[in-house]
Amino acid sequence: MARPVDRREFLRRGTALGLGGGLAPMAALAGTPAKPEPGIRRRVRLGRTGLEIGDVGFGGSRLSGDAATVHHALERGVDYFDTAEGYTSGRSEETLGRALQGRRDEVTIATKTQAGPRTRADEIMASLEGSLTRLRTDRVEIFFNHAVNDVRRLQNDEWLQFAARAKQQGKIRFTGISGHGGRLVDCIYYALDHDLVDVLLVGYNFGQDPSFIQRFTAHLDLVAVQPELPAVLARAKTRDVGVVAMKTLRGGRLNDMRPYEGAGASYAQAALRWALGSPNVDAAIITMRSAEEVDEYLGSSGWEAPHAADAGLLIRYARHTARSQCRYGCDACSGACPSHVDIPAVLRTRMYAEDYEDTELAREDYAKLEIDASVCAGCRAPCARACPYGVAIPELTRRSHRLLG
Repeated sequence: MARPVDRREFLRRGTALGLGGGLAPMAALAGTPAKPEPGIRRRVRLGRTGLEIGDVGFGGSRLSGDAATVHHALERGVDYFDTAEGYTSGRSEETLGRALQGRRDEVTIATKTQAGPRTRADEIMASLEGSLTRLRTDRVEIFFNHAVNDVRRLQNDEWLQFAARAKQQGKIRFTGISGHGGRLVDCIYYALDHDLVDVLLVGYNFGQDPSFIQRFTAHLDLVAVQPELPAVLARAKTRDVGVVAMKTLRGGRLNDMRPYEGAGASYAQAALRWALGSPNVDAAIITMRSAEEVDEYLGSSGWEAPHAADAGLLIRYARHTARSQCRYGCDACSGACPSHVDIPAVLRTRMYAEDYEDTELAREDYAKLEIDASVCAGCRAPCARACPYGVAIPELTRRSHRLLG
């Protein structure tokens, strides 16, 4: 494995590569690392849970019947599997349950439900038991309250009553919250201050690191999304709360990065290595849809700091997506639409279709919108200046409807 660099050296080299004379394709950069056989190369302790897991975990959000991909991940050493009751309408849990038969004791399973401010304990228990049935198991290691973006959801005592009973019955071992919304930081502070979580699952990527944004992309008039996130995750570490990163690719998978991938890492590997190099992150999960993706993503395992060549690739991606990528954790456009279109949700469906190349997911999510972007066709676009990053909202919402409506 090529020598990693610390983050200060990474930033210094990235400045030289990224801001002087443009960005060269990665193949032109010095030092091509050797490519070891893909596999888990580092195991981590997940905070006070004491769970020992591989540093790269299997994200099951698109798992739908393909047990072979799960088996391939297992053979590569993956032992942390993340799913949720709502992923692919329950098929993710069902597939994972079938694939892990006979190997349950080798793995750590995390699943999720969405418990609101007034959800009752018996309703949460029913959700858990449904997940256990689909997973063909009698317990999960971690049970998350999913997509938390409202402190009121954490103030529901019914969740605490449920968690105590489920732990006593041996159905769960630990609890946590997941999220990537605009009020995530407030929710994490509240959860930590009230000792409500053992594990955090958070959207975290290089675009949320002020040191990256300020050093490399100030000329694009960008700011870090949720710049307080690194600080609150550092607090979680002081409380010995486990931290798992998701959304590490900052929105897309390809985005025309392939011509610039030649110094031993793909864009996905570079982005994952950035997250895994954070002192505040224990592990990362990423959606794995094929054996090829499993092998690609595991190329980042074992790295505790970025490779020197990663900087140029991440800078190019930030430039390439600056005006098209809706940022996780930003609600600046909220209220900008007189027809009450959920602009971030619409733009997320476009991302799924065009960047993730997952039209099925995009259409599923677009169909769930209470108000879709059909109203945008004849609108005079008061949202046009609502994005502080300059994202072309009217163009992208209209394109989303043409693609998915």
